[in-house]
Amino acid sequence: MLPADLVQRLERAVAEAAPLMVAERRDFHHYAETGWTEFRTASLVARRLVDLGLGLQVGREVVDGESRMGVPAAETLAAQWERACAQGGDAEFLEVGRGGFTGVVGILRRGPGPTVGLRFDIDALDLEESLEESHRPAAEGFVSVNRGATHACAHDGHAALGLGVARVLATLDDALQGTVKLVFQPAEEGVRGAKSMVVAGAVDDVDAMLAVHLYSGWPTGQVALGRGNFMATDKFDAYFTGEAAHAGGRPHGGRNALLAAATAVLNLHAIPRHRDGPTRINVGRLVAGQGRNVIPPSAHLMIETRGATSALNDYVRESAESILAAAAAMYGCKLEIRAMGAARSAESDPALVERVNQVVAAIPGLSVRDPGPGGGSEDYTYMMRRVQERGGLAAALGMGADLGGWGHHTANFDFDEAALPLAAQLLVTTVLTLMRDPLA
Repeated sequence: MLPADLVQRLERAVAEAAPLMVAERRDFHHYAETGWTEFRTASLVARRLVDLGLGLQVGREVVDGESRMGVPAAETLAAQWERACAQGGDAEFLEVGRGGFTGVVGILRRGPGPTVGLRFDIDALDLEESLEESHRPAAEGFVSVNRGATHACAHDGHAALGLGVARVLATLDDALQGTVKLVFQPAEEGVRGAKSMVVAGAVDDVDAMLAVHLYSGWPTGQVALGRGNFMATDKFDAYFTGEAAHAGGRPHGGRNALLAAATAVLNLHAIPRHRDGPTRINVGRLVAGQGRNVIPPSAHLMIETRGATSALNDYVRESAESILAAAAAMYGCKLEIRAMGAARSAESDPALVERVNQVVAAIPGLSVRDPGPGGGSEDYTYMMRRVQERGGLAAALGMGADLGGWGHHTANFDFDEAALPLAAQLLVTTVLTLMRDPLA
């Protein structure tokens, strides 16, 4: 592994970075921003990376506009940009991100050697945060001031972790033998953002790619290695457009979008499960109609499909699209389907997993745990697959950060900030070992 003197330098650098990571985590939490509106967060990340001496790619350099999914309306983006300006975003980088281009990549190049990529997601959830005194952010004054936006999945910690890793690497500058790319990704919630960064080429030159997710409910310091049980998923909205008519006086003159949508819902949930593995479909919302005595001229469905593999998810999505088209035809309605998010399935590479396993064994306070069953999805899989397709290795990690057992995506979610320096030491140590002893 690493020489003893380098390990000591690394540990000192992590200890010095730890209070800054906590402070930045709380700042990002206090000003929570949801997908494609992370203007303040991204601008401050960019400014701090530049101040640390890293190279920078931002905005349209690393986010392909056409590949974004689930982008808010233009008026929403404009209002959120103004809000970020008022809340202390960096003026130069706020301008770069205007319009929802909130990706940031920090680059540290130090001579020949492998390129190691680290991904950190930065967005919050569309959720009202608890204001109860028992909720630490409320009690200690860093609860979200942006109502309807809450960091309830530790992405505030991931953003702060990325900056902590940047500080430690900059301190150990002379020990680097290659390139590190720190990828700060917008819009992970709803699996909307990673694909656009992949299409923009943000990870095309990466030889080894890692991401770590902090988890409440797992004891702090326990590390799940090589997570690969993410379900592939598609999120999409279906819009039925019919024709209004008087429900009593001219019932034959309308085209009922509500009935088309309702027919679709019942048949979507009847899609046969597949023999090759788990599949899921859910219609989470149906909105239709205008009045009691009016044939409903419009309907909107919010739908998601999942599969244990990309092929299984494709089976469900393609079946769903056929059902939606048939339901629209039955009632003479027009159909529009809009992609709102997507993620593929992916597997971590065993050789990279084993390297991380060796690192975990060498760091006091860390231990290995079984990741448990899957069921969720993660769009980091786009980055994993791109790196693997181009001959590199990729892995996904999880780290315990339990603080009271509150579940993710809940109003009371919080995590143990003591996990931040542990995660930073894990990532930096792994980067240095990969540079000194690259994997084939």
